[in-house]
Amino acid sequence: MKFSAMTSFALAFASGAAARQITVYNACPFTVWPALFTDVNAGGGIPSQVTGWTLGSYEKTVFTVPENWKAGRIWGRRNCDFSKPGPTSCLTGGCNGGLVCDPTTGTGVPPATVAEFTFDGTQDNYDVSLVDGADLPMRQYNRINPTAGCPVAECPVDLGPNCPTEIKGPFDASGFPLGCKSWCQVSGDPAACCTGSHSGGPDVCPSSGVKYYSYFKTNCPRSYAYAYDEPSGTALFTCPTSNHADYTITFCP
Repeated sequence: MKFSAMTSFALAFASGAAARQITVYNACPFTVWPALFTDVNAGGGIPSQVTGWTLGSYEKTVFTVPENWKAGRIWGRRNCDFSKPGPTSCLTGGCNGGLVCDPTTGTGVPPATVAEFTFDGTQDNYDVSLVDGADLPMRQYNRINPTAGCPVAECPVDLGPNCPTEIKGPFDASGFPLGCKSWCQVSGDPAACCTGSHSGGPDVCPSSGVKYYSYFKTNCPRSYAYAYDEPSGTALFTCPTSNHADYTITFCP
């Protein structure tokens, strides 16, 4: 199920809320199953778009999100078979609910490259996150003026093939690596997950303590490579709310 741009705008304005346009484009030579999640505890608006859908090669979906969208996540799922239940239906990025992700628990199973958004009324905060590992190359940009203080967030590299052996995978039937896991996912190490005694910020969980941080950050410098990557200066990006920017997310840019 897809909402057209006109349908989404109508729904948004019928509820009295302003809206931003989001375009999800699949430039991969294979089908991707995009997923959408909004953390309702963040207190923002909820998009009208369905939380999971099918996107063939070189197809796009256009929909709207509220002006106050917070803690929003969009990612792509690979190699899905929805005759299987829940998050096991896809080799990467699967969610509770199957094709349509559960709106409260369907956040996606790592590894997954994730586009993240929070519109706080003053500025748009956005990033491409590899905190949960990576599966699909991704570029995220606004279509108002990408050079006027509203930079591109991206991980345009397929990190799977050259991923270090102990975090490489999962693999498709031919043995090709569809993703690259985070060291946190593989090891559960608090120093890599920034949990427990390492949960207080970059001072207690520096990137130097995160194994394989350099692999992710060197290949994809304009991405979030671990939980407290803001000090890198190229993890979290902003755009003034006054721009009312629309955004495009491209898989396999």
